[in-house]
Amino acid sequence: MRAFLYISLILLFASVTPDQTGINNGDIAPDIELKTPKGKVLKLSKLRGKMVLIDFWASWCGPCRKENPNVVEAYHKYNKEKFLNGKGFTVYSVSLDKNEKAWKRAIEKDSLVWKNHVWDENKEVIRTYGVASIPKAFLIDGEGKILASGNELRGLNLHLVLDKYLKVE
Repeated sequence: MRAFLYISLILLFASVTPDQTGINNGDIAPDIELKTPKGKVLKLSKLRGKMVLIDFWASWCGPCRKENPNVVEAYHKYNKEKFLNGKGFTVYSVSLDKNEKAWKRAIEKDSLVWKNHVWDENKEVIRTYGVASIPKAFLIDGEGKILASGNELRGLNLHLVLDKYLKVE
């Protein structure tokens, strides 16, 4: 009986992999429409024309909080740059917090200075994007095409990928 339970669990988790959601590099990123800390709805599609890092994180996630200074550094470094297919760089932070106050405190404490913070309170967007663990990110260009995702965008790799798409004048 125990073996049957373990096999069932393995099959269940194996069937929910990000690759099977259809969200892959080269695809157009599905639109996201979630509430900001002030309760307004912010659509990902409103950021078209810019390079956007869709960053899935939470205040309780240690690796996410350790990655936040790197994302802040990239934002300051690239937010006014011109890219091959996008003018400027911004971050669309998608929180998976259960506690709204903890999410808002983490934004302030980690100096997440960009304006695009949203809360996936009902965990709908993580299913669409196939997010099984966090931190997880997707880089999209000015047309909404996914250029890179996952570990390609953590640490120094985020900067290297953004450098690759800078417009050389």
